[in-house]
Parts: sequence; C-alpha cells; structure tokens
Amino acid sequence: MNRIMLYKYLFLLHYFFATCALAQAPDHAREKRWADEITPAILVGDAVYLAQKSGHKFLALYAPNAKARAGVIVVHGMGVHPDWNLINVLRSQLAEHGYATLSVQMPVLAADAKGEQYPALFPDAAERLQSAVAFLREKGQRKIAIVSHSMGSRMVNAFLAGGGAGAIDAWASVGITSGDYDRPQTFKAPVLDIYGEKDFPAVLTHAAQRAQAIKRIRGSGQVSVAGADHYFNGAETELARHIQRFLDHATR
Repeated sequence: MNRIMLYKYLFLLHYFFATCALAQAPDHAREKRWADEITPAILVGDAVYLAQKSGHKFLALYAPNAKARAGVIVVHGMGVHPDWNLINVLRSQLAEHGYATLSVQMPVLAADAKGEQYPALFPDAAERLQSAVAFLREKGQRKIAIVSHSMGSRMVNAFLAGGGAGAIDAWASVGITSGDYDRPQTFKAPVLDIYGEKDFPAVLTHAAQRAQAIKRIRGSGQVSVAGADHYFNGAETELARHIQRFLDHATR
C-alpha cells in the first residue's frame, strides 16, 4: 500500500469511527425541543435543570412535598420526555400521596434510532441519575427511590449494577424491555418488578427469571397488572397504586 492509499484509508477509518460515535451521542437538540414544548404547560411541579460534568444541563420536573416520606426519581422510557403520558401520571400521583418526585430527562437518540443502539447511552444515563440523587439529597430527602419504565428500567439497571445500588432505598421497575435483569446480585434495595398482562413478549417471556432474580432481596416482589399493555393505557392509576403501596413499605 503506497503512502497516498494509506492516507486515504486512515482518513476513511477516522471518518467511520467519528460518524459512529456521533450517531450514538445523546441528541441534545431533541431534548431542548421537548423542554421548550413541555415546560410552559407544566401543571404539577416546576422545571429545574441539572448539570453534567460536560456542562450540559438537562431538564427535570420537581414536585416537592412538605411532608415527603422519600424522594422519588421518575425515569421515562426510550425516546420520550419527563412529562410523557404514563410518566406524568406517576410523577403527579406519587407527589399527591406523600412523595417528592423528580422526573428526569434521560439521554435520547434520534427518533428513528433502535433499542439496540441505546446501551451506548447508559453511562450518560448513570451520570444523570447520580445528579438526580444528589439533587434530592440537597433537598433534605433521607430516603430515595426510583420508579422507571421500559428502556428507563434498563438504564436504571445499568446504574445500579455499575455502583449506584447503595444510593437508593427502593426501585419500582416497570416493564423492563430487556426482559431480564443484568447483575441482579448487585442490587441492595427492595425491587418491585411490575408489568402488564399484555406487555411486550420479552417482558412476559422472562417474568419468571426476573422474579427469581429478586427473590433473595427482602421486601421485593412481582406484580402483573390484568389487562394492561406495555404503556398501561387505561391502567395508569392502578399502576400508580401498586407502586405507591410498594414505596410505602419500602421507605417506612
């Protein structure tokens, strides 16, 4: 290979890896569009912005409760935002029933991205979750729980397995789309595994494995919500009630 061909090869290789890295980077512009859209219409809580080490500031919706028994970080699924449908119901109803909630904008990719591309964002997600924990601690919350849905549960799983397990007191995992838990032996706090009777096939197929994985953790359990799909359309309030009961026991 002559020198010119070598330079061309190295240039193309560099371009390929740079393009791949860019494709897997969080879409901050998409986050901003959502923030601009939803913040003027917030009915419960207030918009706050938490900072990452990079300097990027991401949106979180904070609903305080003067008599909160715990702070609850609410984590949405793939490609949506912290006030999206089901997430809005969960953060609002938990705030009404004794909890201070912080619904966090998780990193997202472009709208056409596939689920298998999202694990590249898990380190970014873990940093955001750590910032959310720190925020609630600063607000005086001694106990902290996480409620997560779908891809958000995969992100929380990665956070806990990567060293964050000691930071929380309870985790309600709703419809984890991987179907199973990664390194469940690292979990320390009680886990509620909850899913819909008509959930995605992966969620349903591996329900027994998930139940077995959390069996050793005192206070943990599994619930299937009758008739509910993956997004709990029409069953949002029932889901919130199950989660509230779990948190009431886990954070007392």
